[in-house]
Amino acid sequence: MSGILEARPRVGYLYAGKSIFNFVSKQIRKVKVNEIKSVPVVIQENTSVYDAIVTLFLEDVGTLFISNSKGYLAGVVSRKDLLKIAIGKTDVHNIPVGVIMTRMPNIITAVPDESVYDAAVKIVEHQIDALPVVEPVETEKGNHIKYKIIGKISKTNITKFFVELGKPDV
Repeated sequence: MSGILEARPRVGYLYAGKSIFNFVSKQIRKVKVNEIKSVPVVIQENTSVYDAIVTLFLEDVGTLFISNSKGYLAGVVSRKDLLKIAIGKTDVHNIPVGVIMTRMPNIITAVPDESVYDAAVKIVEHQIDALPVVEPVETEKGNHIKYKIIGKISKTNITKFFVELGKPDV
């Protein structure tokens, strides 16, 4: 049933030529982002950099997702972004996080029905810690697509997923 062995009448079982890694690879590609996503930490564009830093530590995350006044994804800010601005001689109490965030369309996203494998590839290729899981929403004018933030997929989510895969059946 796993595809590693084939059953042949009057012969018995034969090695199918597929390794266990092929089997695991197929299983990983079947799992969707929606199944392992977690709750995103979202702040508004006009939130001060200081408040963003406090939120980052209180929520114990590495990435904050920024929404605009209508609740759509506007940007992303990471620990590194906040560290760079905090080390400088700037007043972090008066600078909005919207000034330092990475803006759309430069944000790599994931959608709920995307495979966990594809999301992991994006994280590795772009050297980022987390992806916002989004649902595309057409605006009133129909000429732009906005994204509603519905979750996040991070290195931690993927690591937990692999730990669950490795647990023996009891």
